[in-house]
Amino acid sequence: MSNNYEPQLTEDRFYKIWEERGYFEVDSNKSIQEEGKNFSIMMPPPNVTGRLHIGHALTFTLQDIITRYKRMDGYKTLWQPGTDHAGIATQNVVEKQLLAEGTTKEEIGREAFLERAWAWKEESAGIMTSQLRKMGVSPAWKRERFTMDDGLQKSVKEAFVHLYNQGLIVRGNYMVNWCTHDGALSDIEVEHEDHDGKFYHIKYPFADGSGFMEVATTRPETYFGDTAVMVHPEDGRYKHLLGKKVRLPLTDREVAIIADEHVDMTFGTGVVKVTPAHDQNDYEVGKRHDLEFITVFDEKGILNEYAGEFCGLERLEARETIVKKLADEGFIVKIEEHKHQVGHCYRCKNIVEPYISRQWFVRSEVAKKSIEKTNNGEAKFFPPHWINSYNSWMGDLRDWCISRQLWWGHQIPVFYCDECDHEWASLKETEHTCPKCSSKNIHQDPDVLDTWFSSALWPFSTLGWGNGDVDMEKLFSSQDMKDFYPNSLLITGFDILFFWVARMMMMGESFIGELPFNHIYLHALVRDEHGQKMSKSKGNVIDPLDMVEKYSADILRFTLAISAAQGRDIRMSTEKLEQNRNFTNKLYNAAKFLQMNADTFPDLRGFCVESGLGRYMLSRLNVATAEVRACMDEYRFNDAATVMYRFLWNEFCDWGIELSKADKGAVVELGAIFKEAMKLLHPFMPFITEYLYHELSGTTLENSESIMVMKYPFKTKKREKDEARFETIMDAIVSIRRAKVLVDLANQKIEKAYVKIDGISEQEQESIRPFIIKLAKVDIVEFTDVKIENAVSDISQKCETFIPTSSIDLAPIIQRLTKQDEKLQKEVEKISAMLNNERFVANAPQDVLTKNRELLADAQDKINKIQEQLNSLKG
Repeated sequence: MSNNYEPQLTEDRFYKIWEERGYFEVDSNKSIQEEGKNFSIMMPPPNVTGRLHIGHALTFTLQDIITRYKRMDGYKTLWQPGTDHAGIATQNVVEKQLLAEGTTKEEIGREAFLERAWAWKEESAGIMTSQLRKMGVSPAWKRERFTMDDGLQKSVKEAFVHLYNQGLIVRGNYMVNWCTHDGALSDIEVEHEDHDGKFYHIKYPFADGSGFMEVATTRPETYFGDTAVMVHPEDGRYKHLLGKKVRLPLTDREVAIIADEHVDMTFGTGVVKVTPAHDQNDYEVGKRHDLEFITVFDEKGILNEYAGEFCGLERLEARETIVKKLADEGFIVKIEEHKHQVGHCYRCKNIVEPYISRQWFVRSEVAKKSIEKTNNGEAKFFPPHWINSYNSWMGDLRDWCISRQLWWGHQIPVFYCDECDHEWASLKETEHTCPKCSSKNIHQDPDVLDTWFSSALWPFSTLGWGNGDVDMEKLFSSQDMKDFYPNSLLITGFDILFFWVARMMMMGESFIGELPFNHIYLHALVRDEHGQKMSKSKGNVIDPLDMVEKYSADILRFTLAISAAQGRDIRMSTEKLEQNRNFTNKLYNAAKFLQMNADTFPDLRGFCVESGLGRYMLSRLNVATAEVRACMDEYRFNDAATVMYRFLWNEFCDWGIELSKADKGAVVELGAIFKEAMKLLHPFMPFITEYLYHELSGTTLENSESIMVMKYPFKTKKREKDEARFETIMDAIVSIRRAKVLVDLANQKIEKAYVKIDGISEQEQESIRPFIIKLAKVDIVEFTDVKIENAVSDISQKCETFIPTSSIDLAPIIQRLTKQDEKLQKEVEKISAMLNNERFVANAPQDVLTKNRELLADAQDKINKIQEQLNSLKG
């Protein structure tokens, strides 16, 4: 082995071999698969326009860890990969490309635009998956799907037509969230942010000329669509005005004054304008009072003829112009600063408008059974508190707007007859004649489906549901639904619980009759070392690919995993990455030490471990195996990683290897145990574990089988006697080392030490003596039943040790300790005086008092220890 492990020379080479051999595929572990054990997990399909960020790195690392674990544990395993067409995001990219070329999608037409979009997809789709490969992930790449591939297009049509024919997908004029750039959005695609706006108080004159009412609004550009002014029915200030009319400023249109309990009479003037076509609450008021719905701007946000002289202006740009005109004409009473929440498009950040539009909706009742089954425990959340968030959102669920005014996506499979107005949904790629009147004058709905509609089918569409025979036995198997549905586990970020998770549950239950997942693990955010959310503007973004290049995929993966406590945000730092680089170096150096003593090492399976040290270390491996398995089965990735770190660094390297210097015969056994530990660690650090396993086996991956398809460690027997014996050995070594520190002989070899252990036989004394002599650096170790006089001593958990002082000059040591004691005594007196001063205690800040009390306790503790040492030295 070379002096240092070089991951850059190993990782790409290993990954290529793994993938070429088909190790990631369903039957790669056929030789160790156990009957009835199936495991499936779905990759959240990343956008084809995407780049790997640290959140992706966490999701896919955790997914890969659990997949590798299950694969090695004998499960028939499917990790389904794929990419998402990302309707709005991809269309925006292609539109920007066209604008840069001096043209638009409208100028080139739909067909040419879709050709451009498909070309961009082919160019960019592989970028994310190639980046994922750099992370060492092991999904079944041969089964990779795309949400608009032929089979999944069939699946989407199957789902749509089924719900349409049941009356669960409907079309109508509804108020929707409208982005003037991207079109209709569902509720959860709107991001609400605090906005420093204004409250405009406007005079609405009475139609009879008797005065005016004062109305306040944050959106004066919409008042042209007012069809009433309302007050609370119990508001005594305005009861006498009910039924009267006011005239809209700058127009001749009159609207009635109505009463509705929606008004908060304590807020503002208690008078509210009603704009049913441009406000969600007013929309409901308008329906209750049978008001006219007047739309004042078009789909692009351009004001229409209802806005009079302002027709043709963009809604937001027109605001200042409209307010200036109102002020000039004397209609503005006052303008106040006002902080309020404004909805923005989650993609382009444009301000979203409530807008009445003819759209397609999935009725909320589709989700009813999935909500019931989730709350009956048929799907379990990790951490469990996420079910509260799920219920909170699902309890207020509205119909889901699924139509999008885009060209890139699944075109809605509904056709219209221009002759007889017949409407029908079809599974066919295209229709040519009307099934009702046989007219050929028909057209397909131009809109496409919300990207999340096709993503909602992902847990079963990728298993062949609705695909027909497209790519059967290549991209999916006829057995897949039986073997892999419901999916065993979903791992994803909590931020898409409603975008994706809840909708998959809704659709899975609706079409298959079962929830799509048994377990749902939602991980938190990855933040910087200070707990700040990462953003380009802050300059604190950690690029996972940069970290792979600088440290290695293994180190990044392990750092993410050991930090991933359920329900807690992860703080990433270079310090943690460096710490785990030290861990890989520790492993590498352990393997180098083993190879200095033997060329190759056997596999633990079928190998007889006979030495005391070997049995002890095997017992510790078994304990670690039991703990790791328990953690993995509950998705406590951080705890599993911590167990392995503790075993390999603290127990195997710090003690096992050191103890073997006193028992060279145990080295081969330790090598076999270390190789088995590499299997235990493999799901977390696949590259270095593969490398070290083969180095110690005298093989290479090129000429032998990978450990990723070998049996995961499963023996969990603890050897109590062996553990007790070596705990005593280590306790005695540590005790002698501490005693040596007392006489300034910390790392020096000494002539003699005594060890007092109750109830130890002569045979046991002889078996542990060589380890104590070697590691405590003592020429002679004698066991005693009595206290040794004229010696420094140390009392530990299992023994008491003594170092004779007859040949040691204790004077300078006693002098040094005495000076330390005197200095500390003065410090204690000083702090005690302050804390006993009532005036100081009354006026000092609480944190200062707390700090001084801590300093006092620390100094007193040090004094006690020094005095113990002095007493020991003075006899």
